Amino acid sequence: MHSRPYAVLILVSVTGIAFSGCHPGNAEAKQLRGACDAGDVTACNRFAIKLQKGEYVLRDDTRAAELFEKACTGGVGEGCASLGVVYQRGRGVKRDSARALTLFEQGCERGAMDGCTRLGLQYQRGAGVTKDFARAATLFQRACDGGDVSGCASLGTLYAAGEGVTQDFARAAGLFTRSCEADVALGCLGLGRLHAAGTGVTRNDSAAAALFEEACEGSEIEGCVARAAAYQAGVGVKQNLKEAADLYREACDDRHGEACFRLAEMYDTGAGVYRQPEYATRLRGRACEFGYSLACEKPKEGA
Repeated sequence: MHSRPYAVLILVSVTGIAFSGCHPGNAEAKQLRGACDAGDVTACNRFAIKLQKGEYVLRDDTRAAELFEKACTGGVGEGCASLGVVYQRGRGVKRDSARALTLFEQGCERGAMDGCTRLGLQYQRGAGVTKDFARAATLFQRACDGGDVSGCASLGTLYAAGEGVTQDFARAAGLFTRSCEADVALGCLGLGRLHAAGTGVTRNDSAAAALFEEACEGSEIEGCVARAAAYQAGVGVKQNLKEAADLYREACDDRHGEACFRLAEMYDTGAGVYRQPEYATRLRGRACEFGYSLACEKPKEGA
């Protein structure tokens, strides 16, 4: 009685598998794997990216790392830069910041502009190397000139702050605009800050708030905090304390100290949330733990 529906279901399932197997993406993945096995290191790098994303193949971070290694050893700069990210994040390998730094340098030297940007970030932050803003600026400029718009955004932060280069807000605005238009969240954040301050561009609170939203949607946590502050103060957007609290809470959960502190203030006064002084105290403790010094209790004089 039910044999026909089941037969149809099986036929549909098999047909679906067949169609899936014939998808161009599957064919490309198979071709790349074959070429890699035959010794094409460029194909190894491209296949590793698919393995890392789980794109038409089962995700396999360990195998991806092995293939990035093979590509890097074979002289593919992008493979070195990608392997550096793998070691930096500990995806499929044991985390090793020193190895990551070396790989970023190798990638940059071999023409991987992403490697130049990532190496520049290490010098900007002093991560594994002595902090050197001038060196970071040189690397960001090279990456930006080479087409890596993330490098343009990072270079913009240096021009905005006058770190390693002569401060130039107009130059920063141009770099941020270029990168934001290419959906680089850091660029949108930087441009938003310039509009909020009226430096390098005309002050425009509405534009700033919209840019902070773009940055936040692009997973730039500082953009979320800036967006929350705009909602809290009603600057550039209609005041919305609940939305501000929600954004601060999400950022606090991502270990952003200032967000925890600002959320604590809202719980202290009951702004947009139910007043909970005890919870506010716990939030200030988290803010201090996450490195926001203003939240840390200072010892009383004479104690």
